[in-house]
Amino acid sequence: MPITFITGATSGFGKAAAEKFAANGHDLIINGRRKDRLLTLSEQLRQKFNVRILPLSFDVRDQQAVFNAVKGLDSTWQQIDILVNNAGLAAGRDFFNEANLNDWNTMVDTNIKGFMYVAQAVSQLMVPLKKGHIVNIGSIAGKQVYEKGNVYCATKHAVDALNQAMRIDLLRHNIKVTAIHPGAAETEFSLVRLKGDAKAASEVYTGMTALTAEDIAETIYWTTSLPAHVCINDMVVTCVQQADAFHYNRL
Repeated sequence: MPITFITGATSGFGKAAAEKFAANGHDLIINGRRKDRLLTLSEQLRQKFNVRILPLSFDVRDQQAVFNAVKGLDSTWQQIDILVNNAGLAAGRDFFNEANLNDWNTMVDTNIKGFMYVAQAVSQLMVPLKKGHIVNIGSIAGKQVYEKGNVYCATKHAVDALNQAMRIDLLRHNIKVTAIHPGAAETEFSLVRLKGDAKAASEVYTGMTALTAEDIAETIYWTTSLPAHVCINDMVVTCVQQADAFHYNRL
């Protein structure tokens, strides 16, 4: 059975991707900081889909924890076919001169450094196999910068650049690299970004049918199920009512 490694699997795109890949017979390594949620999801997927699940609870910001976890995999789990490099977040939405520096550090440490740690650790297992597929989850914020997006946009622009770099550097090892950049998607994203303000978070999606986590999970899975010689390098996905980071048709 193929093995898929998914980071940030306890909610949103990561959880939906775990369900989608498990439903299609993949054994899973799933990661998340919230151990209780991770263990609950593991058991649910095992029972529902009869696949092997290995939960790894660590914070992707912790370089040593990332490399220890990946290097510590036993031989039955080392042959990873797909990495869904999903863990990431937005923290705060403030003007540049007013932003909270802790929010900035959290985003840089998670969305750039953690993203790189996981991708490098897993790619080191893929290289000897001369195969594999890394799917990096970016954002439309990595294509356009909007007001009060500052450092979040910067981190997702970094994901876009790093995705291109991985595609070039891993080409000689026959490893596919794909970036998927979602637009507005109604998950826990805005609730986390707005520090638990449920009312403000719900207003982000007012007047439109936003993407769901399942929509992105379907897209991720599709890119990984194409013929071996086909690689989707870069994809921006929005709902019908969103054209880009600025233009919406709210009803």
